[in-house]
This record gives sequence, structure tokens and C-alpha cells, in this order.
Amino acid sequence: MMGRVLVVEDNLPLAEGIAYNLRHEGHEARIAEDGRAGLAEVRAWGPDLVILDLTLPQMDGYQVLQAIRQDRNQVPVIILTARGEEADKVRGFRLDADQYVTKPFGVLELLERVGSLLRRSAARAGVPSAEIRFGDIVVDTAARTVTKGGHACTLSPKAYDLLLALVRRNGSVATRAELLSEVWGYGAFVLSRTVDSHVAELRRKLEDDPAAPRHVVTVWKVGYRFER
Repeated sequence: MMGRVLVVEDNLPLAEGIAYNLRHEGHEARIAEDGRAGLAEVRAWGPDLVILDLTLPQMDGYQVLQAIRQDRNQVPVIILTARGEEADKVRGFRLDADQYVTKPFGVLELLERVGSLLRRSAARAGVPSAEIRFGDIVVDTAARTVTKGGHACTLSPKAYDLLLALVRRNGSVATRAELLSEVWGYGAFVLSRTVDSHVAELRRKLEDDPAAPRHVVTVWKVGYRFER
């Protein structure tokens, strides 16, 4: 799956190296050397994927990512940074980053992550129009909207994807590792509690009683299951 990829990185030799390899794989690539320019490119060019450094001039990567999501833009974002602390990763994923790559990194690994995210994004875009109903909740998979009792219910992009991943299992149990791989695209050894925090969001916004959930049910020591 080829796509348009924006590299937001102030280390120009590194950015050019990434862009060169992306183009070699058949992607179209552009470079922005600071956060403000990167955000402007996202809004004007509409890339299919963004590779985003955290330590940027003008606006840091967190600010850029937050602005992208506030625009209701669900473009996949790979955070690329020298930071390796867990707190940095947690903050990035809470802002709905899709993947996190720590420098130094292998070019082949990065290219594989880009391809994987582009394929997953294309698959989502190809989902036929359909409504999923349970209780007083309606999920419109074409518009990516959710209503509860006729009122709009705003979910973060990752919480929405997690909901679909659970619903489409038709009552089968999903482990945290499976959900991490399907929704976030990285291994269970990285921040498995990320799933739990997004499950908490689903329950808070969709369940009548989040403390006694009816639809998003915990399967002790295994993971989660969706019930209608």
C-alpha cells in the first residue's frame, strides 16, 4: 500500500534519509523542519501518514499531535524520538499516537511500520456503510460516529477502533495483546495498560453504569469481551 507520508523532523539529514527510503519504497514523501510547518502541511496536503519527532522548534511534537486530533483528523501518526521513557510513551498514546519508535532505529523496521499502518488505514476506509446497534447505542462505521440515546458520543480515535475490534469478535474474548496488535500495532510488552485506559473511556461514555458494565465486559486474567 503506497501513500503520502509527511516527515516532521528538524534533523534534516535524518529527515532526508527517511524520505529517501520512503520514496524508494514507492511512497510520496515531504519534509517539514518544525512543528508549525508540519501542522500546516498536514492541513494543506492531507498526508496518509505522519512521522513526527517530539523535540521540534516552534511547536513540539505533542502540541502538533494534539492539534491534529483537535482537527478531528485521524491520520496515522508514528512518533519518532530519542526519548525512551515510559511517561513519554504514555503521553503520546493518550494523544492517540499510533506507534512509537525510539532513536536509534532500523530503517527496515520503520518502513514496515509505515506499510502496516497504511494498510490498516486503507482497510478501515474500505469498510462498507453499516450501523451497529446495541442497547441505545448506534455506531455508524461509515461516518465513524457513535450516538447514545440519540445524542452524539465523542470517542477518541483509538477508543472507537477498540470498540469496533471488540464488537466484530461477536462475543469472543480478546486478550490485551491481541487488542494492542490490532488497534495500536505494537507488542503487548509495551504499555499493556493502554488497553485498560481506553476500555475505561468506553465504559465512561457508553455504559449506563460504568462500574457495572453491560457491554464491555472484563474476562478476568484474559482480556475483554463485548456483549450486546
